[in-house]
Amino acid sequence: MARASRRRTTAPQFDPTYGDRELATARQDLIVGRWQGARDLLRDTGRDWDRRTHRLRLLADTAASARTVETWQMAEPNNPDALVLRAETEVQRVFSAVAESNNQNGTPPPTQDAFDRRELDRVARICLQASERHPADPVPWVSLMTLARLYGQGHPHVWHWWRELQARDQFNREGHHQVLRHLSARWHGSHGEMYNFARDSAAFVPPGSPLAALTQAARAEHYRQRTQAEGESAVGLTYHWTHEVAVQALGTTMRQWIGHRSGIEYAQDVADLNLLLHGLVFAGLLTEAKEVFAQLGDRPTRVPWAYCGDPMPLFQHWRTQLGG
Repeated sequence: MARASRRRTTAPQFDPTYGDRELATARQDLIVGRWQGARDLLRDTGRDWDRRTHRLRLLADTAASARTVETWQMAEPNNPDALVLRAETEVQRVFSAVAESNNQNGTPPPTQDAFDRRELDRVARICLQASERHPADPVPWVSLMTLARLYGQGHPHVWHWWRELQARDQFNREGHHQVLRHLSARWHGSHGEMYNFARDSAAFVPPGSPLAALTQAARAEHYRQRTQAEGESAVGLTYHWTHEVAVQALGTTMRQWIGHRSGIEYAQDVADLNLLLHGLVFAGLLTEAKEVFAQLGDRPTRVPWAYCGDPMPLFQHWRTQLGG
């Protein structure tokens, strides 16, 4: 997707599709019960795994609250895209059910299943069926990596699923971010394990890959978890963004990613540019932040700005400070 060529003068808005108009249209179609738009979009996306992953997850987010994907399956039972979308939709439905359960009963510890094991296993089987129907597709394995977090201590096959995903799309952006969440202290790892994975992964990606921003995703998640568990006055949080290690990681991301970034965007570059911009402004690296904002423009995301306050006013504040 081509980068925006001119600066907007209106207030920025949250757009989960990141400007993908075809995706936005297909999502609206699903809301009104029309599945043909999603079918055509996925067919036309082809083997652009990066964009396919993003589009499928956003379609599933919409399909989770309707029965349109089931209607599509009944109409075209041999279409593998319908089953892949059904699998990701089922994963997102389970996460919604978990969130509702947590609101009512509290959040269980990560050593316990977050939901009924039989339901988790049912959804895992649908994901595996989707992988069999579309063997080259990495998305069912991304779905499984997402679902794995809901099993107490993680699913026993999670690292096998990760290898299957990498065999199909070695630098899959969403897959790496799912592993990062899996290894976080919030789920089945620790801050150290999460940072190690982020640094090791970023060190081996090609120049110009947005996976270089994994270290910023890890730092944002670390901050979110500590403020939630200990409050904003937790020991050491004053230096969370300005610590030498954080500043060095930002410099590395600027060199590896921004220094080699082309004029064509990856599907989730908007999210990753927000991660990087957020880290830069809180580290006080405003010259570098201006460079990133020039590429991002007025395209905010809720995460990670929401971790540090009301996301839209916070983004608009830094937009003004950076001359946007």
